[in-house]
Amino acid sequence: MIVTCLLGDADFARLDGLRQLHFPPERNYLRAHITMFHHLPPSMEAEVASRLQALAKAAAPQARVVSLINLGRGVAYRIESQALDEIRDQLADAFWDCLTPQDRAPWRAHVTVQNKAKPDVSRALLEKLSSEFAPKAITMAGLALWRYLDGPWEAVGAWRFGSGHRMSPPPPLRC
Repeated sequence: MIVTCLLGDADFARLDGLRQLHFPPERNYLRAHITMFHHLPPSMEAEVASRLQALAKAAAPQARVVSLINLGRGVAYRIESQALDEIRDQLADAFWDCLTPQDRAPWRAHVTVQNKAKPDVSRALLEKLSSEFAPKAITMAGLALWRYLDGPWEAVGAWRFGSGHRMSPPPPLRC
């Protein structure tokens, strides 16, 4: 099970557009998102969904895109949000005994627009995006829970910030 934060429509369109342009197509199964947890046990699905719905009743977290991250073979936008960090911390505390080492490690919220690219292609994109970059506010839309299907993801549920009501997550690129 994977937990993500979903982006507001305009920010999603912009970042997903970059992802579609720059992510190697044979490896791009997903739409733009912020991964909060990479691997929670499937046995926890109901509990995780219940907690996400409850947390989504709060107002949408204020967030900013603050920098670019060089992933070596990719590029991501670094997101800062104290409120989103607090949501993740609450979930990490609740599920600590079930977290993998990756999910126990310090969290850096980000949106990946390129990964697993050739290093020279990645460097060129980082230079291009850096020349155009300016920090800006970004909108958070909700929280989502997914099943990992050895590549693509399947939506379990998504909940809108400010109400906790169900919302539609972006569909995968291919199944």
